[in-house]
Amino acid sequence: MKSVARLSAIAGLALAVLLFAREDIRSIVALVVAAGPGLLLAALFHVLPMMANARGWQRLFPRSQRPSFRVLTWATWLRESVNGLLPVARIGGEVVAYRVVRHDSAPGRQVAASLLADMALSVFSQTSFALLGLALLFAIGHTPTATTQLLAGVVSMIPLGVGFVVAQRGGALSVLIRLLDRLFAGRLAAAQIHAEGFDDALRAVYERHRDIGACFMWQLGGWMLGAGEIWLALLFLGLDRSLLDAIAIEALIQAVSSAAFMVPAALGVQEGAFVVIGAALGIDAASALALATARRVRDLLIFFPGLIAWQWTETHPRDAGSTGATPLP
Repeated sequence: MKSVARLSAIAGLALAVLLFAREDIRSIVALVVAAGPGLLLAALFHVLPMMANARGWQRLFPRSQRPSFRVLTWATWLRESVNGLLPVARIGGEVVAYRVVRHDSAPGRQVAASLLADMALSVFSQTSFALLGLALLFAIGHTPTATTQLLAGVVSMIPLGVGFVVAQRGGALSVLIRLLDRLFAGRLAAAQIHAEGFDDALRAVYERHRDIGACFMWQLGGWMLGAGEIWLALLFLGLDRSLLDAIAIEALIQAVSSAAFMVPAALGVQEGAFVVIGAALGIDAASALALATARRVRDLLIFFPGLIAWQWTETHPRDAGSTGATPLP
């Protein structure tokens, strides 16, 4: 896995260098420098989508056992930072988030169940958002081959999400442990009890239909708020584009970045997506790469400090607890 991540990172970096080398780098730098502090404001805007995601996640806990919004916002920050920058196949962040919330005295089964349900719902909310972005491109009249390919990729996410939910509601973990228990001559009886308890907690989450719907809407709202980052970046880069353009760009960039989960930080892939989607909207390649650079400012300003905060809570649990962070063992 590590060797694949290294190769992916090298290939992504090479692609990014190639994309920038083909354009006038001085004009890209000039656009970014002229935008100045505005790009910092656009990056900080990402706090709002994170808060929306934290609120949606909170709804998946039973009302009497819901962690505080502060704790879940902190965990969401670390979760997105790890998934966004490290080669963890967008799963490592969930492990970090589990540890953060679990050590805030939340029941382990409830934390794990809420996380898995949140992941499954995010497939549906992101698919809905990506379809909206594609619909906007088609409505504008831009339907290049790349757009058709994106549509096929997004539609393929639907059965994935359905299968994920069906497996969760069907007690897939209990079934797996039961099969393994037979193979190991009954030596996994204790694990089977824990698995059944977890599956019961997960089914209980899905039985609260109102909370499931609320989580989905908060997630969708978070994706929509993410378009605000793009719109602000476009504004400060001097590109007069509508909010609908920003929604289309954000929806498809997020879809491409999620598909490239094996590439650390979607390096190169994200830049290429900005160029392709920008071309479909009539944005020249230099401006599209300047916009991609603005997105990397977000990574540096929000996600990189998140990695530092994660490591700090791991090594300074007592200090972390005294400053509002959640201590880890």
